[in-house]
Amino acid sequence: MRTGGGKGADDPATMLRTSVGPDGRFRVARHQPSYRVANLRPHERVCELGRLADGRPVTNQQNFPEGVVDALEAESVFEIANPFPFRGTTYIGKTWADDKRRDPSAIRLPPQPAVSMRQWLREHCSATVSTAPPSDLLKTMPEPVQLALAVNSTDPDDLIPLAEAAGDFVYDSATGRPAGLRFAVRPDGSVRPRIHNRTLFEAVANNVYLPDDYKDAMVLRPGAQGGSAIVGEWRGENGSHAYEYLRRNSYIPWGHYAANMANDAVRYQPEELTMDDMTGMRHLYYQRTYVRLAEMMGLPLPPMRQSLTAQALERLRLQIMERFHDTRQARHMPFNGGLWGWNLGFDYAPSRYRLHASHQQVHQQYALIPRHAPSVEGATKDGTGPLPAYACGDLIHEFIRAYRSATGVDFFTAYIDAIHHNQRTDGRAAGPHELVVHRDENVMLFVPKAQTSQWELQLVALAPVGNILEADDATRRSLDRAVLTAVQTLGRMGARMITTIEYAKRFDAGDTGQHLLYSFLPRLPESPGAFSEAQQRWIIGHYPEDFAAACRRHRPVLASE
Repeated sequence: MRTGGGKGADDPATMLRTSVGPDGRFRVARHQPSYRVANLRPHERVCELGRLADGRPVTNQQNFPEGVVDALEAESVFEIANPFPFRGTTYIGKTWADDKRRDPSAIRLPPQPAVSMRQWLREHCSATVSTAPPSDLLKTMPEPVQLALAVNSTDPDDLIPLAEAAGDFVYDSATGRPAGLRFAVRPDGSVRPRIHNRTLFEAVANNVYLPDDYKDAMVLRPGAQGGSAIVGEWRGENGSHAYEYLRRNSYIPWGHYAANMANDAVRYQPEELTMDDMTGMRHLYYQRTYVRLAEMMGLPLPPMRQSLTAQALERLRLQIMERFHDTRQARHMPFNGGLWGWNLGFDYAPSRYRLHASHQQVHQQYALIPRHAPSVEGATKDGTGPLPAYACGDLIHEFIRAYRSATGVDFFTAYIDAIHHNQRTDGRAAGPHELVVHRDENVMLFVPKAQTSQWELQLVALAPVGNILEADDATRRSLDRAVLTAVQTLGRMGARMITTIEYAKRFDAGDTGQHLLYSFLPRLPESPGAFSEAQQRWIIGHYPEDFAAACRRHRPVLASE
């Protein structure tokens, strides 16, 4: 065990199962297994597996040893408790990580290969299989093949027939291009688009390479995906345009909002996003949150059918903060928490397993979280009545309170110090040791010492700003820029699906020392999560320091930097 200083087993931080010591250093354990295994197998089933090129047989003899099995000096594994105990523990295999240490540039995914079934059919099958045009063949292929093409083809000539097989279109008489969908009247009088295969429809509509006019008709045009009310809008420079949709019947209690890039600003990939886009979507998030809080407090509301300017937004924030100083009013606020998240990217497996977000067009989701929810049984056994409503930031609040009680040290002070004082996980003096990817005076984007995804990044406010209500205009701009930096860095490395969550303090929690924290969690092709991950045992194939070096290599330079 390499402790990096401290008191060993009696260290309060160790007892809390966190890797962050009160001295501002990370604690890292190293397993160096060496053991013998009694052989209890009664029989052998040695057989031939195949042949070498020279005819010599290959057998499974190694699977049936004669006696005791020795595992001397087996693979070393580093174990790092997550800074936040509720997020489990990370394990880094030394052999895998050493390979990446020698060449950090290898930490990336290959670019998407060019795929065209139509071209393949033209080259190989036109004369021998059918005289039908390739587009007709695509429309009649088995569904698993269609789904595989719908998400993987880079050829619009593949994707258009698949789109037309999935749904019925109305075409412009002059151009022959799609002008919309055909609708049908249902028995209840409602109208619905005529979609023959919903799964195929969604898969092809979310392919980057489908022409934009098909995307527009299928999923992007307001109303194409239902009657959700548009209650906010952002128009920026250089064609930036976003709508705010209200999702009334939401899986999030009390509804949620979605800031969607509009149909005249198609953004299917991280590199297509501009700083104006990010500013706009985040502005809608700040604006909706502040306006809802102001409404609950009885503050004057902005005029209807108008967006708040940045200056008006900041004035409203300060008014709300003043009201929160009245603790009596704060205690009666029915909603005292916030939620923000972002699912970037979409994919479908041929087996019909949807692998990520509902649609590829960039969108972000947010909501307010109530203080309590009524118990189904009415008053609980202890007479407390309503039950506390969940917010993921509450988990951080509970932990940092326990950390301070056990150590006498503010957790985030120790955590940020540990990031700055970081040493290589493998103990080597040579090689990169920094975890920071991007930093300014307000925020820091970094690789967590204990990643819960192969490529996890985190973003933290450097001052004790616990939520977006406590974030002034400069801090919000820093957050927006860092969020865009994170997703574009990961996108440049090949990540196509990224989940982002915000851990925020309750608005009325007071001065707790909690800092606003974001986690960026890419989904990688060979890391879907299974047995280990269900136990919160996160298996990582690189050292965090080498991943940080790779991220810095791919970090974009944004406008005005």
